[in-house]
Amino acid sequence: MMSTKLNPDIWSENSRIVNDALVIAGCDVRDLAREFGTPLFVLDETDLVTRIRSWRNNLAENFQSHSGNVYYAAKAFISVEIAKILASENVGLDVCTGGELAVARAANFPAERIEMHGNNKSESEIRAAIDYRVRTIVLDSLHEIERVARIAEEFGVVQRVLIRLTPGVEAHTHEAIATAHEDVKFGFSIASGAALEAARKVRAHPSLKFAGVHAHIGSQIFDTGPFELSTERLIEFLGKLKNELDLLADELVLGGGYGIAYVDGDDPIAPATMMKALSMVVDKECKRQGFSSPKISIEPGRAIIGPSMTTIYEVGTTKEVRLENGDNRRYISVDGGMSDNIRPGLYGARYMAILANRNPETRNVKSRVVGKHCETGDIVISEIELPSDIAPGDLLAVPATGAYGRSMASNYNHVPRPPVISVVNGTARTILRRETESDLLALDVVEKARKIEGVGR
Repeated sequence: MMSTKLNPDIWSENSRIVNDALVIAGCDVRDLAREFGTPLFVLDETDLVTRIRSWRNNLAENFQSHSGNVYYAAKAFISVEIAKILASENVGLDVCTGGELAVARAANFPAERIEMHGNNKSESEIRAAIDYRVRTIVLDSLHEIERVARIAEEFGVVQRVLIRLTPGVEAHTHEAIATAHEDVKFGFSIASGAALEAARKVRAHPSLKFAGVHAHIGSQIFDTGPFELSTERLIEFLGKLKNELDLLADELVLGGGYGIAYVDGDDPIAPATMMKALSMVVDKECKRQGFSSPKISIEPGRAIIGPSMTTIYEVGTTKEVRLENGDNRRYISVDGGMSDNIRPGLYGARYMAILANRNPETRNVKSRVVGKHCETGDIVISEIELPSDIAPGDLLAVPATGAYGRSMASNYNHVPRPPVISVVNGTARTILRRETESDLLALDVVEKARKIEGVGR
């Protein structure tokens, strides 16, 4: 049996080519496609657990007595089973909507390890969070301070809160996923004085307990520098809180956004490298400010789930297109596309792919992998070299789709969303089933019109 391990920076640790076909955690993708259909997301569960432990252990080793929580960012991808795995691995959960909190509740995820984010939490979402006794609510606006304080008072509790800050850091990433410069919807600006005013308002409410601050500078970042600068500014702000308001933080959440590899040449930051760099900054800056370090927490999402999942597509059609420069491009149409991976269309995210069901017999040619939706922009991979003999019925595998693939999936063109299949040691189980046309039709209603009183007053 011939076995070739794939690039570990892009593929999950248990992905390899065995006898000319892709095998993930002992499961041949041809068998998975026959059993579960395509497209499908394949989760290498052992790889997922390994990544959870790597971030958790490196946080603990580098910050020791000041180690806080690894809050997994649920927005990357969450399901009841994923929440149960996270709970069993003793890490926290970062939710930002009532729906994500509902998943945590369904999994009986420990409330004391949950923080709730969101720039516009509704009253019902805040009530649900306080009712479940989530450990922390991250405050994002002056309106929210008053809202959370009032609802906490109604529940008769003192709610632990963090203040989300914008430290004015320009992270080198796409504008759509940069979140810490001044002109964004998130958080309170340090530079403008809004952050200090927010802290004053939190302190004035007996139903709120100020616990510290939080920042998230963006996503898919490959350099420690922006994280280090953000950390310096956050600790400088904590010094200002101590000196001007006599407020001490017991937790500093440094966010997430650590990049992963999607294509050859991407150079992700190892957990050990990132945690060591941040621990050095925290130690130096806390000494400069004259106080001991608060608990340090982080929020990786993509860096945990992203490389653990692979999408399997079936090829439906192919065609040759003559370009204006005289070159040819081969279009390869698959049975998914922008409904299961909107990122290429949303902000130009790049991916790679391989022929997953057999050994190619021809040379590679300039190709474009496209989806089945009625949009010219329904492109999975804009430029890639793939075998010229790829034909209908072949399988393509696209790695590193765990983050935001299924999470951001839609029903565009009324296409049902794919399942998530977890594989371990040659076994497979469904953790999120495939949607059906019946699911899509279940929301349609035929209702008699009702008069709405008061219209026009």
